[in-house]
Amino acid sequence: MKPVFNESAEKEFKDIISRYPNKRAAMLPTLHLAQREFGWLSREVMGYVGELLELPFSDVYDAASFYTMFKLKPTGKYHLQVCHTLSCALRGAGEICKHLHQKYGIESGETSADGKFSVLKVECLGACGTAPVVQINDDYHEDLTIDKLDAVLDKLD
Repeated sequence: MKPVFNESAEKEFKDIISRYPNKRAAMLPTLHLAQREFGWLSREVMGYVGELLELPFSDVYDAASFYTMFKLKPTGKYHLQVCHTLSCALRGAGEICKHLHQKYGIESGETSADGKFSVLKVECLGACGTAPVVQINDDYHEDLTIDKLDAVLDKLD
């Protein structure tokens, strides 16, 4: 089934287009919109974005695959990205990652059997002063301990 924006997303897309001098310039915000609407950027979704922006699939794919914030495969409802660069590593990111792997029975890059959680080790999330950091979907959780992270996770539905 071909992806199509719902009425609200279509309106947002038109608003995005109106803010840029040409359609190519609107590619990143349109990819963000598409990912928010469809959950991830499948080949079909990237093709749809290309049609909307009048761009070849290869241009859309190049942008989507270059930036780490775009998901090119399905993830859990809650996508946990654990920073592993120096500041986070020194302040316990490794232990947090091990805890998540044990808690959900998955390795980095995998999704839990119930489809609820996915865990991914990532490079710098840009919050070195408040390490360690875990990004859950679009929200940063900083200065974490295992107990603090579990408290956040327990509040998720």
